Amino acid sequence: MIRSMKFKLTLMALLLLAAAQLNAQQTRTVKGTVTDAANNNPLPGVTIKAGNSNTLTQSGTDGSFSITIPEATQTLIFSYVGYADAEVTVKDEMNVQLTTADKSLNEVVVVGYGQAIKKEITGSIVKVGSKDIRDFPAPSFESALQGKAAGVVVESGSGKLGQGIKVRIRGTSSISANSQPLYVIDGLPVTSSSLSDPTNDASNPLADINPNDIESVEVLKDASAAAIYGARAANGVVLITTKKGRNNQKTVFELDANTGLSNPARLRHFLDGKQYVDLYNMAIKSDAQYDLDNDISGYPDLETAIADYTDAYATYGISLSDLAGGADYNKINTDWQGLLYNRNAPSNSINLSATGGDAKTRFFASGFYNTQDAIVINNKFYRYGGRINLEHSPTDKLSFGINIAIDRSQLNRVTTDNAFSTPGQLVALPPIQPLYDPETGELNNNTLYPNSLFDAKYNSDRQVSNRTVGNVYANYNLLPFLSFRSEFGADILNLYQEAFQDKRTTDGAGVGKANNIIALSTSYNTNNYFTFTPKLGDKHKLSAVLGMSYLQNDTKQSLTNAEQAPSGKVQNLSGATSITFATSTNDRYNFLSYFLRANYVFNDKYMLTASVRDDGSSRFGPNNRYGIFPAFSAGWVLSEEDFLANSNTLSFLKLRASWGLTGNAEIGNNSYYSLYNISNYPELPGYIASQVPNPDLRWEKTAQSDVGLDFGFFNNRLSGEVDVYYKKTSDLLLNVNIPATTGYTTITKNLGNMENKGIEIGLNATAFSTKNFRWNIAVNAAYNKNKVLDIDGQIIESGFSLTQRAVEGKPIGEFYGQKYLGVDPETGDAQYLGEDGKPTTDYGSAARVTLGNSNPDWTGGITNTLSYKGIDLSFFFMAVQGNKVYNAAGTYQSSGFYNGFDNETTDMLKAWQKPGDITNVPRIGYFYATGYDNSSRFLYNGSYIRLKNVSLSYTLPSSFVTRLHLSSLRFYASAFNLLTFTKYPGDPEVNTQTTGNIGGGQDFYTIPQAKTFTFGINAKF
Repeated sequence: MIRSMKFKLTLMALLLLAAAQLNAQQTRTVKGTVTDAANNNPLPGVTIKAGNSNTLTQSGTDGSFSITIPEATQTLIFSYVGYADAEVTVKDEMNVQLTTADKSLNEVVVVGYGQAIKKEITGSIVKVGSKDIRDFPAPSFESALQGKAAGVVVESGSGKLGQGIKVRIRGTSSISANSQPLYVIDGLPVTSSSLSDPTNDASNPLADINPNDIESVEVLKDASAAAIYGARAANGVVLITTKKGRNNQKTVFELDANTGLSNPARLRHFLDGKQYVDLYNMAIKSDAQYDLDNDISGYPDLETAIADYTDAYATYGISLSDLAGGADYNKINTDWQGLLYNRNAPSNSINLSATGGDAKTRFFASGFYNTQDAIVINNKFYRYGGRINLEHSPTDKLSFGINIAIDRSQLNRVTTDNAFSTPGQLVALPPIQPLYDPETGELNNNTLYPNSLFDAKYNSDRQVSNRTVGNVYANYNLLPFLSFRSEFGADILNLYQEAFQDKRTTDGAGVGKANNIIALSTSYNTNNYFTFTPKLGDKHKLSAVLGMSYLQNDTKQSLTNAEQAPSGKVQNLSGATSITFATSTNDRYNFLSYFLRANYVFNDKYMLTASVRDDGSSRFGPNNRYGIFPAFSAGWVLSEEDFLANSNTLSFLKLRASWGLTGNAEIGNNSYYSLYNISNYPELPGYIASQVPNPDLRWEKTAQSDVGLDFGFFNNRLSGEVDVYYKKTSDLLLNVNIPATTGYTTITKNLGNMENKGIEIGLNATAFSTKNFRWNIAVNAAYNKNKVLDIDGQIIESGFSLTQRAVEGKPIGEFYGQKYLGVDPETGDAQYLGEDGKPTTDYGSAARVTLGNSNPDWTGGITNTLSYKGIDLSFFFMAVQGNKVYNAAGTYQSSGFYNGFDNETTDMLKAWQKPGDITNVPRIGYFYATGYDNSSRFLYNGSYIRLKNVSLSYTLPSSFVTRLHLSSLRFYASAFNLLTFTKYPGDPEVNTQTTGNIGGGQDFYTIPQAKTFTFGINAKF
């Protein structure tokens, strides 16, 4: 018995040994490295798969790999995001180089509730990668989209930090409702509307997002791509995907640190002290000559008239000595414009991240700290926080994870452009006024207008935001072809703003003031959906998504104002002794949605996509609470057909067409209710009717058609896409004027139609490519034409400076006013277009006509990227063409002293002085100036070309870096807004109004964009 047992054990051991030897004979271990063909840099995280088997591994941080494969394996397949797959014959030692030549077609693109390969997409989607975002010096990532995505127009507004940014995708689709796109981070729609002081510029909540955490940004432009988000997608959708870890990836730590300095990109030219005195004397002479020529006061000669008008200026205006405040004005030359800017404003940033994973767990963790001083004094932005993205797969069927970011930011603000306390209006002060009072030696507070340096010195306005954005999710594979995903996310934004105005300042008004704002916005969102991907054979691919989504937002806000602050020692609300105003709001809105999308591909060349979303929202009346938003699209890969398949020139050709319906619900809350305001009369509380109810209020709908062509030539060394689209918005959510005799002035109704139509072009080319040198070019251009079709005959105007309107048959935002025709060479009078079509010098009788549009016709950009071994050079030009910019401050700074003794622009030295003078600057003078009214005289061609970014980097050779125990080391330098080519005398990239749809292209002492130089280091280990 025992011998039999020993025999069996011995036999079993021999069999196991034989099996092991047989197995050893049937496998082999292959080692090697994977590098970038362009610069020989190692590529970590490359997936290496053994032929058609399931055996795979990933390369390490230094690009090395080791894989044990079946002996019969002939090839290894190397795959890496952004690079072409490579199938390489097996060798014991393998050195593999990957190229980026054909990456575009196989690129993975994020779509609503899923992903897709770009080759199979039938909608219009543009992707901007992390390389275009991470090194951009602006606090908010949207600025990095400017000029990079065709059809996406980004207006930064000004060089102030933290200011709201206006983004339009394929034009403006609404008049009264918000036209900003929907922003979605890792599947969670996030708050993007300002919660800060309503009397100041809108601030930008998206500045809380760390750009270095972003893996990619996909912009869904047409209805086929965006309709899966239904009622909130009429203005386009921006999908933000943050970085994730990968399976079987060794932990990679990345440190990025940079420092920078900024100055104004473009300044106006103002008079110096001597020029100001010369212009002042010219104005006196001009008034005297005008009086003499018109025999108004009967002066015997010019000298007598000049002497009298010199006295008159002192009596009715102000004398040079008065302006100088008793100092010798001949010795004063104060550069007030220079004083409002920080010289070489510093910025510093540090980011540290870790990425990795094993067979079951993947992670990305990061932390950052940024500080940035604006080019304008007192404006600073600080931000720090962290993120962790973690996913775990305990089984082949189940995976779950969490994405969460916690950030804190502080924004030190300056007042809005239209305020004496803003630093931007320092330029109005005459250069012959001293910076310091000659008697006291203190900061001069006896200036022509309030000296905003007092406000900068003694006031404060700090906005602190604490934000948590994240979601948890689980994905379960019910069947090999059916999975279920459940997500729950939250966006919690807590804002606290406290402002103090010292009694010595303009805003303090002699009493001292303080105010604070407390706002809490909490959004909860859950998505639950099935994904169906059955196997239908080699020629058929089908994928479908079916699910529901629910979003709820609660926003609470309180505002308190106080006065009688005796001292600047306590710069908060408790430092003021009298509460003068307080209010609070508590709003809630929610969306309940059901959605379905199906994608079908036949034989890799015929594609169909259909989607539908049913949305319900609390923002609309009970009679029209739900809306249905369908979309359809098709694609045909012509290059797969027999008549093109063997072409030596054409690599890829796909025709796309789509139609869909999307909605807009961004009108705020409670617009359909009958509302009342609270009366605040002392001891007499009550209610005042404030809004007419409209229970029939419903969605604003945008129907969009798109036809596109994707192409590639010469093995896709030249590739691109062309799209032609037409958008029509109906049932506009419009604030309709009603007779004030009703007790109301407007009612929100569904009324009117508007259209946008245009063309978009994108090109990518590898102009030159060898083993060591590569030159890539990316070009995009977009044309958009907007027209208001029907608003029931109404004319809706924007009230700032030169009128802008929404009127039937015209584009939204058109400038409307008197047309300036230049100067009458005999009299020096400004001439305008009269009602009879002839020139007139009477401004009051001049015709009001359409003067142009604030929205550009064409936008675009071109990026050149050159790589030579470890050296990379990139330069990016962006262009805007066909828009108008109005210098609303021109009526003061180019008025010839009629509107005050502001310092004037240098072009005023060319003013008309005598009959026969040929100039475009009319006669000046305190009493008899001309041409100072709002008109097209101050309206300019806003077109420009800007060298937006130049970057140079050097990545050290891996042979040297490994000695430092690093996997990569890169040094880089960048310059932003380096050069600007424009006919506009200031910075054309300005807009003092970044909210609203009608107003735009207005410059009112607006701070120009910053020219920034950045120097940094990036290390991976």
